[in-house]
Amino acid sequence: MKYTQLGRTGLKVSRLVLGTMNFGPQTDEADSHAIMDAALDAGINYFDTANVYGWGENKGRTESIIGNWFAKGGDRRDRTVLATKVYGNMGAEGAPWPNQDKLSALNIRRAVEASLKRLRTDYIDVYQFHHVDRSTPFEEIWQAIDVLVRQGKILYVGSSNFPGYKIAQANEIAARRGGTIGLVSEQCLYNLAERRAEMEVIPAAEEYGLGVIPWSPLNGGLLGGVIKKEVEGGRRASGRSADALANTAVRAQIQAYEDLLEKHGLEPGEAALAWLLTRPGVTGPIVGPRTAEQLESALRAVELELSQEVLEGLDEIFPGPGPSPEAFAW
Repeated sequence: MKYTQLGRTGLKVSRLVLGTMNFGPQTDEADSHAIMDAALDAGINYFDTANVYGWGENKGRTESIIGNWFAKGGDRRDRTVLATKVYGNMGAEGAPWPNQDKLSALNIRRAVEASLKRLRTDYIDVYQFHHVDRSTPFEEIWQAIDVLVRQGKILYVGSSNFPGYKIAQANEIAARRGGTIGLVSEQCLYNLAERRAEMEVIPAAEEYGLGVIPWSPLNGGLLGGVIKKEVEGGRRASGRSADALANTAVRAQIQAYEDLLEKHGLEPGEAALAWLLTRPGVTGPIVGPRTAEQLESALRAVELELSQEVLEGLDEIFPGPGPSPEAFAW
């Protein structure tokens, strides 16, 4: 495994991030524990989750699965850089109550305590805002965070799904307040087929020293060789991938992508991850394996070197928007 520092911090993290969203809804606890053990053995030390994972009436289940894994001992917690998120409503389904979601000081305080209990730990390494809260000023948010840092309950703070101007606003207010390090990472939707983050989000992250953590690196499976799987195994795409492939232009683009990689003897999913690892500002993409086999495939991407010919071919198939303001100004 290769490592890098998370943004401008001294925190060293693996270049793949283990996403845990499937733990509970799609992968049972025993298999989830096996995947986490395999990830740690392979050198992945950065694990990402959220308080709402488990979804619906099982919100919080994923954090509990991770907590039970930590409780097995063996230095699991000490070897893991743990990231979780706050924003989603954690109240009972069908009966929302005020102050059980978003980023008020009250909800942040309650959410941290609940996550710590489920995770069976006394601190969170990277506490992330899952979405922008347009109703809560950053002065209030940072005041709540400062208290938690002083208490030793969180160490760093990151954002997720923030536009570039909110990254700037958050860190400018943190700087004015003093004593607050501000945001150190941003999780954003970013992959070969979805490159809009290159216009504003990634430049803002680089300017303010945030590590970029791309989520959905395979664009919902579309970049994982869906057409090849149809042809070889008769397994048709489903969900978002099927909807996308129903568009003839998208299908032609994905076919060109798979043809390029086949020409060079590369697996689509591994190449998509390897491409992200070449991008400026990217710390590491989130991989969310449902099985041990999927984890093994993701691990191979770290050692994969894409040739200049392949990189240029990928840019031709999936052209980026270009830098701003040129991308939209002329």
